[in-house]
Amino acid sequence: MTNPYQSQIEELEAKIAESTQMLADPEMKNLALIDIENLQLQKKQLEDAADQYEQGQVAPDVIPEEKVNCIIEIRPGAGGDEAKIWANDILRMYIRFCEIINLKIEFIDDLVIKIFGKTRSFEEIHPNQKGYITAYELFRYESGVHRVQRVPSTESQGRIHTSTASVAVLPEIHPKEIEIRTEDIEWQFIRASGAGGQSVNKTSSAARLFHKPSEIMIVSKQEKKQEQNRKIALELLRSQLWEIEEERRQKEIGVARSAIGRAQRAEKIRTYNYPQNRITDHRSKQSWYNLPLILDGDLGKMMVELHPEMDKVYAISEENK
Repeated sequence: MTNPYQSQIEELEAKIAESTQMLADPEMKNLALIDIENLQLQKKQLEDAADQYEQGQVAPDVIPEEKVNCIIEIRPGAGGDEAKIWANDILRMYIRFCEIINLKIEFIDDLVIKIFGKTRSFEEIHPNQKGYITAYELFRYESGVHRVQRVPSTESQGRIHTSTASVAVLPEIHPKEIEIRTEDIEWQFIRASGAGGQSVNKTSSAARLFHKPSEIMIVSKQEKKQEQNRKIALELLRSQLWEIEEERRQKEIGVARSAIGRAQRAEKIRTYNYPQNRITDHRSKQSWYNLPLILDGDLGKMMVELHPEMDKVYAISEENK
């Protein structure tokens, strides 16, 4: 039987050969080197998948493109108004961190942002020795429930309250990876509320999407134009469907992973303790201090120390399945 990955591997080999010829041009050499590096990485992924297919380990699915950009969605949990404040504090922390390391941010909704690009910072956590880490790879371990213990500003008795917010980190998914049938979607276009001027408040610019098979409901209202909000809603739907499909696929091939690295919103992963000035990650059993500085976006040290430990835990969870 013909290996379904062979034609893709041959296409990549042809592209590598073309880029190799460009090395002779001094003006194109640097660009060619980058292209060759990326193409060789893609080729290795396909060759690994081809080997697994030959051994009967996986179905001949198309290997998805590298996950670069990501969407971070934050939802207030238990704690009432304090939970809403806490959700906004987490969002601000991630935004400040992205500003510090020069990753681009786009607001999708009040508590939903999209992060673009790659960074060559954090050499200690570059995956697979690529020389860079993508936005999705950098933030993937932030998925889960973030718990805070502090005295709210509205608390007159000085009592410590516990509030939570869930964070979901989803990769941006190419339309070719997830097929969405037109007949499976119901659209409503409504007026957005809040600040934004006449274009937002006096026209039906907000898009509400209902995906009938999964019963997922998405509302996009940040942009002034209806078509832009429609595009964003479809992008969010693809990411959420990818999340569901990825969990199903892993279970089918017998290597179902734990919630580590997934957008599992129910798992408590971290506690931010104000009285003790401490942040504790419950998966890796690590703690960091100087909580105000970290909440102001200084996440570099925590990321560098967390990722290697999480990779180990992730590998162990795979072996034990």
